[in-house]
Amino acid sequence: MTRITLVKGDITAETADAIVNAANSSLLGGGGVDGAIHRRGGPEILAECRRLRASHYGKGLATGQAVATTAGNLDAGHVIHTVGPVWSASLDRSELLASCYRESLRVAAGLGARTVAFPAISTGIYGWPLDDGARIAVRTVREVAGPPVEEVRFVLFDDRAYAAFAEALTD
Repeated sequence: MTRITLVKGDITAETADAIVNAANSSLLGGGGVDGAIHRRGGPEILAECRRLRASHYGKGLATGQAVATTAGNLDAGHVIHTVGPVWSASLDRSELLASCYRESLRVAAGLGARTVAFPAISTGIYGWPLDDGARIAVRTVREVAGPPVEEVRFVLFDDRAYAAFAEALTD
């Protein structure tokens, strides 16, 4: 059984076999979690992302998909990049958000990762309502996480996000 834990803090300071990056489709860095992971992880992550763009992902990574790179200077074995959906009041994109967690865990299992640290995907600049994003994240991880992944850690930036995920864990 995979443990789900919550941590309030900076995902770039976590120690894990895999850290999940809420990436943009270009894989070339950006703002928020993506920018922080690229800055702290160093140029090795960007170099590997550029190689991916030059080979398999010429048009970028599709929303809901995931791919792994080195973790560079982060205290992790790999960074798993996933592209979350932009929230829409008129379109139900919840399956795409669930796919980010599902595909990241599939990639993590393929790498043999035992510990995986996730941010709250799409709940920042992409505008996903925090309570709903937490519910989708927790539900999806509960449904799909399994060996070799022993721990999924949600690393949440502030008290509000931590409270939303804590509430989702009680449901």
